[in-house]
Amino acid sequence: MSCVIRDAQASDLPALCDIFNDAVRNTTAIWLDAEVDLANRQSWFAARHAQGYPILVACDASDAVLGYASFGDWRAFDGFCHTVEHSVYIRADQRGKGLAKPLMAALIERAIGCNKHVMVAAIESGNAASIALHQRLGFSTTGQMPQVGRKFGRWLDLTFMQLILTPQRSTP
Repeated sequence: MSCVIRDAQASDLPALCDIFNDAVRNTTAIWLDAEVDLANRQSWFAARHAQGYPILVACDASDAVLGYASFGDWRAFDGFCHTVEHSVYIRADQRGKGLAKPLMAALIERAIGCNKHVMVAAIESGNAASIALHQRLGFSTTGQMPQVGRKFGRWLDLTFMQLILTPQRSTP
């Protein structure tokens, strides 16, 4: 599928909110029980921009948002300043059409441009499609955490994966 990857704009937030809430309601990608409102996404958007972190959207020819990706600090301690954790979400009717890969590729380039060294993924262990995508992008599995979460009346396992963005860098 052909799409355009661009920086998200404030006008995209209702679409991003819809995509996020669909994932809350119908998937184990987000371990929340309650949906968020537009004010929540506006706050998140402002925080990402204040940190200098991107929010990228994939859009069709009519500029409709089909999915989005972003990253933020992995942990809020100085020693982790070169590591980020990312998220990528695709609109329900667009999943499986190959949109996540170009979003992730663009996000990885942005992370390198932000002087990041490692990108972390935290994926519900049953999400074979996401794990396979990350493997194709060069991520390796670094940890498995059984039953650390719950949703839909069952325990969820978490798979950690990471990509070293700048393997040639010998020092921070």
